[in-house]
Amino acid sequence: MSVKIGISLIAWQNDDLPDLTKDYTTEGAMEDAGRIGYAGVERGRRMPADTEGLRAYLDRYGVALCGGWCSGNLMQASLAEEQEAIRAQVAQFAALDAPCIVYAECSNTVQGEISTPVAHRPKLSRDEITAYAAKLSELAKWSADQGVVLSYHHHMGSMIEDAEDIDWLMDGSSRDLTLLYDTGHLHFAGADVLGVLDKWGDRVHHVHFKDVRQPVLDWVRTENRSFLDGVAAGVYSVPGDPEGCLDFQAITDRLAAMNYEGWIVVEAEQDPAKAPPYEYSKLGFDHIKTICARSGLNVEG
Repeated sequence: MSVKIGISLIAWQNDDLPDLTKDYTTEGAMEDAGRIGYAGVERGRRMPADTEGLRAYLDRYGVALCGGWCSGNLMQASLAEEQEAIRAQVAQFAALDAPCIVYAECSNTVQGEISTPVAHRPKLSRDEITAYAAKLSELAKWSADQGVVLSYHHHMGSMIEDAEDIDWLMDGSSRDLTLLYDTGHLHFAGADVLGVLDKWGDRVHHVHFKDVRQPVLDWVRTENRSFLDGVAAGVYSVPGDPEGCLDFQAITDRLAAMNYEGWIVVEAEQDPAKAPPYEYSKLGFDHIKTICARSGLNVEG
């Protein structure tokens, strides 16, 4: 069994809160990621848009493309319209051998609205999610036929946020749709982090490791704050941070037990003035290598 360790550049380049990371460049982030030892990075908005330009850019820093965000609009768009909307990204990711597209429904999310409490996120009925899941299965099958797996990202502030939402989405969809398993979003949502993995491990295709500072999460809930308020206040951190509350050794042990082979991606958006990106990204990388070794997971790259 082997895994690869990747990172999202969101610690250096926060697209939702650009002022937070205005002093950092994508080039500097790429240099840091390669120097630390990350095998891949998820696609950022400030990377070259064209496929060959992006390929050369990744090669320059010695990293692979290990996925990337896709803002879905399938609740409002027809299947044909959504296929057309994401066609270029699917083709690019197929050409660059990316493991998946990180897809999340954003037509009705509040995750990017700093003035809207995260508790006001859309909560759909089981029937509504089941209907969406059937439509999403067709999109996932189409994407797989083009050469790219579609992995659904449950996300704070969105309609697929907690364990119940995930259950309904997975139950209602075909196996063409895979799950992105994000530790930090699950804990933030009040889900049983290991329980979700136990239940849906056979559908997990991509993994995000992010830790949570419980006192900040408690503040978000008590004060009815937005998701972005939580991010700015430091609700998330990297694995290995002593301020975090998640047991990543237990999670990694479980991944090993289910013979997971794929990417483990560090994604921990923070205020760089409080959490220097290089320092924290290296902390996360080193911690994951250590716990993978204990779990019997070989780290490639």
